[in-house]
Amino acid sequence: MSLPKIDKDWTLFLDRDGVINVENPLGYINTWDEFIFYEGVKEAIKIFAGRFKYIFVVSNQRGVAKGITRPGDLSTIHHNMTVEIKKNGGRIDKIYFCTDMESSSPNRKPNPGMGLQAKKDFQNIDFSKAIMVGNNISDMEFGRNLGCTTIFLTTTNPGTGHDDPRVDFVYNSLLDFAKAL
Repeated sequence: MSLPKIDKDWTLFLDRDGVINVENPLGYINTWDEFIFYEGVKEAIKIFAGRFKYIFVVSNQRGVAKGITRPGDLSTIHHNMTVEIKKNGGRIDKIYFCTDMESSSPNRKPNPGMGLQAKKDFQNIDFSKAIMVGNNISDMEFGRNLGCTTIFLTTTNPGTGHDDPRVDFVYNSLLDFAKAL
């Protein structure tokens, strides 16, 4: 199976922690000082900006509900992240995040709420021409729930994804995926 031919009708959904930035294995990224871009991510998103119609970040942020991450700090992280990406020739069209505590929340991945909100905001999204990139199986389930092609990055779970039917393609990094397009 080979990657679909991507053109300007396609949408890209990206998880944040473990895809764009280094994940904190013991908790959450709570402040901008803790946010570290993975090597090659800005270059990858620049490549995506020339290929995809829309680029969205979809991220579970339970740390806010737990009172560990302050909403203002989350806003600063997202603002600074998009500024840095834009400075490097990339773009993020919108960031969707779910701060809900309960896994049953319609907006908490793997549930499709954030994707459905993106479709409401950008009505010409076609989920059959969309890709979800994540580093957890819940990201793959989110993609499947929307009808997207799924890309698993082995950044935090190196032994996962290769034989999982919810995973269409596996790459070591976001840049590896971008270069494969």
